[in-house]
Amino acid sequence: MRSGTGRRKTTPKSADSVPAQESSGNVFQDLGIADSEQALARADLAGRIVALISERGITQTAAAKLLGIDQPGVSDLVRGKLKRYSTDRLLRFLGALGQDVEIRVRSARSENPSFRVVTERRRTSPSAVKRTKAGATRPRKAS
Repeated sequence: MRSGTGRRKTTPKSADSVPAQESSGNVFQDLGIADSEQALARADLAGRIVALISERGITQTAAAKLLGIDQPGVSDLVRGKLKRYSTDRLLRFLGALGQDVEIRVRSARSENPSFRVVTERRRTSPSAVKRTKAGATRPRKAS
């Protein structure tokens, strides 16, 4: 008869026994996924959408209404299931969340032109935020 939790003790592997490879900076490329730059761009856009939803403290149901999709669709976004969302649709979601979207085209810097997404988060100054009676904050209307 065994005593204890039934778990087996394992010895950790040393770092030398696991081969490591430096990342290219794009996990999708490292995994050999086709259209890896597009996949990374969509993941970055979805990440920004999820961050905006979280910052606002709204439910997935409220976010779905704002984005014009159903709640399971928001759940898919949050979980990184992006197959049903094109880059264009994700850009429209950002617009629905009050974000300016700018697309810049310029000459390639190398033989291999790249496609990338850069998101920036603007900090709201304390004077631009209005406090409600419940202590929640919301941006002041521009005058």
